[in-house]
Order: sequence, then C-alpha cells, then structure tokens
Amino acid sequence: MQRFSIDGREFSEDDPALQAALARVHQTKTRPLCLCVTPAQPGIPMYVSKVSGHFQIKRMPESGPEHSPDCDSYEHPPELSGLGEVLGHAIKEDVDDGTTMLRLDFALNKITGRAPPAPSESEPGSVKADASKLTIRSLLHFLWDESRLSHWNPAMSDKRSWATVYKYLTQAAQGKFTKGLHLPSALFIPEPFYVDRKEAIAQRRRAFFSHTDKSDRPGQKLFIVIGEVKEVTGARYGKKMVLKQMPDFFFMISEGLNQRLKVFSDEVSLWNAYPEIHLVTIATFSLDSSGVAHIEEMALMVTTEKWIPFANVDEKTLVDGLVENGRRFVKGQKYNLPSSKPLASVILSDTKPRQTAVYLVPSSPSDDYMAALNDLTSNEKLEHIRWALGDVMPSIPPASVGTVTS
Repeated sequence: MQRFSIDGREFSEDDPALQAALARVHQTKTRPLCLCVTPAQPGIPMYVSKVSGHFQIKRMPESGPEHSPDCDSYEHPPELSGLGEVLGHAIKEDVDDGTTMLRLDFALNKITGRAPPAPSESEPGSVKADASKLTIRSLLHFLWDESRLSHWNPAMSDKRSWATVYKYLTQAAQGKFTKGLHLPSALFIPEPFYVDRKEAIAQRRRAFFSHTDKSDRPGQKLFIVIGEVKEVTGARYGKKMVLKQMPDFFFMISEGLNQRLKVFSDEVSLWNAYPEIHLVTIATFSLDSSGVAHIEEMALMVTTEKWIPFANVDEKTLVDGLVENGRRFVKGQKYNLPSSKPLASVILSDTKPRQTAVYLVPSSPSDDYMAALNDLTSNEKLEHIRWALGDVMPSIPPASVGTVTS
C-alpha cells in the first residue's frame, strides 16, 4: 500500500483524511511525496489532480523509474519500450491541471470525398510512424499501459476478466484530450455483456452514440472502439465483425479495408492457434443514418488469457512461464516502433538490487538492430538478458526473497 507525506504528515492511500489533505494542497506548489523508497532517501515528488470531483495523486512526468519496483507508481525506463520515443512529443502531461494531451496521426472525423488511409504493405504502425504522433496501435498500447494491464503480479491471478479490463481502460481514458475532444467522449469501451441485461446495455450504448460531446471539426464525427473480437464473417459487401462484449451489434469492414488488414496476419494466426488467448481490436468507426457502424481504420493486438500483450509464440512462452512461476513484471510494448528496432520484452521488477530486462533477439538481426540493442543494454541500473530466438531460453534470475507481490 502506498504511503505519502503531505506537509510533513504521513498518509496511507486509504486514509479517510487523505482527500481533505489533497484538497488543501491542490493548485498550490506543495508536492505530496511518495514514500516508497528506502528511509535513507527523500520522498519522490508527486502532483495532485482532480477527476470527477475526486482528488488523485499522480506521479510526475517521466519519474516512474525513480519509484520502488514494488510501488504502484513505478514504471520501467521508457526508453526500453516504444513509449520512450513518443513520451513528451505525442504524449504530453500537464501537472498543473492533471491532464494529458495526445497527438494522433489518425482522423476522428470523416469528410466526404476524402480518401481513406492508404494501404500498407508493411507492418502496422510503421509506415506513418512519427514520434510526434500516436498511431492507432500506439493509442491502444498507451491505454493498456496507463490502465496497468501490461503489469503483472501474482495477486492478480483469477482477478482479470473483461470487467477488469473495462474498468481500468475507462479510468485510464479520463483526463486525456486530443483534437479538441475529451477522449472518453469519443472512446467506446463495451461494458460486460449479460443476456438478462441486454436491453439496458443496448440503451446505454445508443445514448452514448447520441449524446457525446460535439466537436467543431468539419465532417462526421468518428468514434473509437476497443473490444475483444468474437468473429469476422462474410457480408454481402466486405466483412462484418462482432465483439464478444457486443454480440447484438456488428461493425462493417469494407473489402478495401479487409485487404489492408493482411498486415495483421500474424495476430490472426496466433488467435487461430491458441483458443485461450484474446484478440483485441481498436478501431475508428462512423454510424450511418440507419445506425450501422462502418470501420474506417483499425489495429489488432493479441493478449494471453490474463490480458497481457505478446507478439509471437516465443514471447507467449516467456510471459506464460513468468505468470506460472508467480513472477512480477511489466510487459514492454512497441507503440510506434517497427520490429527492426529492439525493445525489452519484459522487465522483471522482483529481482534485487536491480530489475531485469529480457530481450528477444531475432535469429538474423541487422547491424543497426544490434547497435540499438547494445545501446539499450548499456543501462547499468538494470540487469539485461538476451534470448537469441532459435536458441534455448536462458535462465531467468529468481525472485528476490521478501519481494512484495500484492
């Protein structure tokens, strides 16, 4: 449980007096201090934001690695994943009001006559990749990180369902703004589906589509959906996609878009091979006058049964093994990075005195790839393990005695 110091007084995160203390220092220069580090070190400055009338303590931008690995505010060094490339450019946090500005490279409005996104013959997110903007895949990765669904510790076993994903993704979207919109006004995350409540659920869905904030941008407003794919079937023209959480609603996929989705053949192949995993989609879509949803742009991501993202069979083997052995770790994500650039697949936060980063190295890496990997592994604050794919998986250091797992 996190503990904080505010004006010299200590509070636990569930202290009934904490809200009043935060109200006193909100919009002042007083910084709450996170006391997760050893007593010999000073506390780590945080800031206070107000969301829906509730005060929250948030970590300062780019301060995640300063926290203890056992702390809820800990984040691995951003340069180990694709986050490092976009943080401060496509993602900008404002500590004065607690908001985050996101710059997106995809449209949230549809203008008649404008051509759809050009087909890509390369991997998703890499052709237009730009450190100053988030691709649609990168937005999904960011929200997955913000909701801590990319984090794992043994206390999470048997506690992750779509209800959990829905709850934390919804919370993660709060305070995020883009293109003049508060992200939750455009982001639709389907709630858990129950047959006996389907009419009420459908009514709330229709209300969301009818009463969201209006934008002064030209053209038809587009929505963003994040959900788990149930099936994609043939339609009279193109395909239609059904999400597990919305079996009574479908999304039309044009034949042209369906052809462009071939860049996600690896994700679909993994989904077909492992019945227990989840295929997650993020997509922009419009609603026509009859209420039918038409997808404009989309990306896919596979996750383990525990909703932890992975990219290939070897990475699934690594992640599943860590979960089975009760390890605590953070899963690295690519954001805008193409596969030609390295990243840490996982960062183990239960090894001491230093966390351990594990890298999956392709069988025939380029010289540029190895140079970038050597640069990443020069960080002496962490231990580094390289797994050359095709070789036997190297030994993973055991968890340190006394590591907190809740």
